[in-house]
Amino acid sequence: MRLRRPITATLTVWLLTAVVAHAQPRTHDITVDDYFTQADIFASVISPDGKHVAWTEGRWQQSTDDRKTDLWVVDCQTGVARKLTFDRASDRSPQWDADSQALYFLGNRKREGEKKPPYDGKTQVWRIPITGGEPRAVTRVEGGVEMFQLARDSRILYYTTLAEHIAPEWKQLRQQFSQVEYGHGVDKLSVLWKLDLTTWRSEKALDAKRVIREMAVSPDGRRLAMITTPDDKVVSFEGRSRVDVLDLQTKKLVTLPDKAFRADMPSPYGWLENLAWSADSNQLAFNVIFDGYPAEIMIAHSFFDTPKVSKVSRPLGVHVRGYGSPLAWSDTWLCFLGEKQGRVRLYRHQVTEDGGAIAPAHIILTPGDVVVEGFSFNRAGDKAAVVMAGPGFFPDIFLLEGKGVPRRLTKVNPQADTWKLPQLSVFTWKAPDGTQVEGILELPPGHKKGERLPLVVEIHGGPTTAAYYKLQYWIYGRTLLPAKGYALLTPNYRGSTGYGDKFLTDLIGRENDLDVGDILSGVDALVKAGIADPERLGVTGWSNGGYLTNCLISRTTRFKAAISGAGIVDAVMEFGSNDEPAYTIVFKQGFPWNSAAKYQKASSTYKLQDIRTPTLIHVGGNDERCPPGHSRMLYRVLKEYTNVPTELLVYPGEGHGLTKYRNRRAKLEWDLAWFDRYLRGQGK
Repeated sequence: MRLRRPITATLTVWLLTAVVAHAQPRTHDITVDDYFTQADIFASVISPDGKHVAWTEGRWQQSTDDRKTDLWVVDCQTGVARKLTFDRASDRSPQWDADSQALYFLGNRKREGEKKPPYDGKTQVWRIPITGGEPRAVTRVEGGVEMFQLARDSRILYYTTLAEHIAPEWKQLRQQFSQVEYGHGVDKLSVLWKLDLTTWRSEKALDAKRVIREMAVSPDGRRLAMITTPDDKVVSFEGRSRVDVLDLQTKKLVTLPDKAFRADMPSPYGWLENLAWSADSNQLAFNVIFDGYPAEIMIAHSFFDTPKVSKVSRPLGVHVRGYGSPLAWSDTWLCFLGEKQGRVRLYRHQVTEDGGAIAPAHIILTPGDVVVEGFSFNRAGDKAAVVMAGPGFFPDIFLLEGKGVPRRLTKVNPQADTWKLPQLSVFTWKAPDGTQVEGILELPPGHKKGERLPLVVEIHGGPTTAAYYKLQYWIYGRTLLPAKGYALLTPNYRGSTGYGDKFLTDLIGRENDLDVGDILSGVDALVKAGIADPERLGVTGWSNGGYLTNCLISRTTRFKAAISGAGIVDAVMEFGSNDEPAYTIVFKQGFPWNSAAKYQKASSTYKLQDIRTPTLIHVGGNDERCPPGHSRMLYRVLKEYTNVPTELLVYPGEGHGLTKYRNRRAKLEWDLAWFDRYLRGQGK
């Protein structure tokens, strides 16, 4: 095992120098309160002329118990930023008009006593000049709109609404007892509308009879690409999503052949995301995202002749960043986010129509120790707005021009300049089978070599994702726990992205086995390195991290405290009750009736009686991803039958993530108190 020095590059050094050039003394000890001072960048888009960048920024507010977003814009030349909206209307999905002088976006505005659109709180499309002023409602649709796309010339706006569809079978009974929630047969399906922004006349463009999940207008305005599913259930994404292309002149609709991203893939359950048209409108790129396997990029062409879809060749050793990662074209180059060893960089890749690489195969636009979270290009393709973080700075927007280094445009969290930050490094060790594993290690500010610390292992979710080498203050442990004197290890265990295809796929059929071995050997390595106190070990995680927390404490008593967040206990119950069953099918290599042994091996159900670790349990009351039944089962065993110290916190109305201010604060405060008591002997 060893503390690995970060990968350095001129870009990384330049970024850190730029970020800290005028740094204030770091005198502030980070607290729970500081979490809620953070501003988060959710979407950013550069103007067609490359002179401005707009973004939506979320901030917490205790009085309304939420985090809402407003719209901002920054001048790329002067760096002067302007807030455009102030009413916390959840403004989102910004799109520029053709002349770069105004923004269109979605928002939910409400005025007291108003019961009609656009101020009835339903989602509408709004427009605002970059000089500011009152947002103007572009749509006034009763019930609101779902999404929109602006044509490149800004003359036409396409938007979707939802209409209830009741299946013919049992239709009369379903209508008679409409208050009942039905498993199927009652869906909200999409209707596509065309709004002429000159005449302000709206007409129905397509009754999709499916759900439109995403859409994109081609640059020439002739075609509309859509990702659609047969119904409004989450499970429909898994293997039943498709790409439809609508000719906006002839109304002809073509569904792209799916062999390349279904039958030819190792899993048939891929999610389709992120449509991106080439500048000449002849090629369409999109992602296919998997549980357990690498995400891939697909390219389609010849839409109304003989449509063809091909897989794009990936750079060696790089994984395409999944789960919402954008795609964009810069001239003839396809740009995407690639993961490698805890870093996420912006790549550009020149490809043929069949997905093959053109030499040079790819170019890294943001080398070094960076984590790129989003990007967009101007119309000419010579400038990009990049949302980026690193081990020495929180996310901000940078401007990338040509082959130059990114220039920082924003500073959305100036209050963090005085924070005493954790010491970040990449820690590597050997798994029991000899495989090299690594994780992100955070140590308290001012920690001195040789001083043993209480260690908390914070396990990332997914598992088909990774922990990244960047500053990150969130509710699962990073930044806050090191600030309070703990060492924190976030391991990229087997099944994590960014470490090669074999490292990723080895976990299939080996859950509660390889992953557990990787994590425990990392703990051993930190003890051997003189960093972790073997008598003060804790573990925590959310989602798959909660699942692995449950697995670990059911297999060893070495952890003195555990916090299980939205964790799975029983694999069969997970298959039968969650909203994404493909996760279980893929990793257990079958269904409960033909892969029973693997379902049992992956479950902690049959070892719950062995748990002796004091365990705090969190779960959202409406969590459909990791339903509360798992957490209640764990709690019942510990509380009623084995007498292990435990607390169960169920957050009413919350789903898989906590969205309320008071609930996030409750988690942060409870977690600190739990670890302080059982790892430090503090508190009552």
